Amino acid sequence: MNHDAELRPASDLAELRRAYSCFPSGVVAVCRQSGGGPLGMSASSFTTVSLEPPLVSVCVRQESGTWRTLREQTRLGVSVFAADQGELCRQLAGPSPGRFNGVQPIPGDDGELFIPGATAHLAVEIAGEVPAGDHLVVLLRVHALRSDHEAAPLVFHGSSFHALSPHASQR
Repeated sequence: MNHDAELRPASDLAELRRAYSCFPSGVVAVCRQSGGGPLGMSASSFTTVSLEPPLVSVCVRQESGTWRTLREQTRLGVSVFAADQGELCRQLAGPSPGRFNGVQPIPGDDGELFIPGATAHLAVEIAGEVPAGDHLVVLLRVHALRSDHEAAPLVFHGSSFHALSPHASQR
């Protein structure tokens, strides 16, 4: 990094995107069974928030029609994408009619749907939403979960998907 370079204003959207892309983000699917079949979407900026109570968060676009429908449901399924699920993540971020093509979601006990092969599944309910610019920060209370610690997670970094080794550490 050139520490002598001048700071640029945040209104420079290209520079803002470049700066944001320096930080890796978790990506998940948020899904639910609805009257018309499976309903779901990819969401970015997934993070853990609290152990007591068990909370996680995701960021969703405020204009998302899928989110407007999902938020009316009692329970939702969150699937943490595995390293080999980048194309599926893109598919679930694409046009609604084709999001579940070739996908057999795993049903939960309360209408949640989970993506097979994900590194973790969380049955959640919405605990709150915070407007944040063109997105909403959605807090989700975790009610039940399962995880595969052997599977490498998918992360979004530098405007593309990457895999992390699940047991890599720096010493």
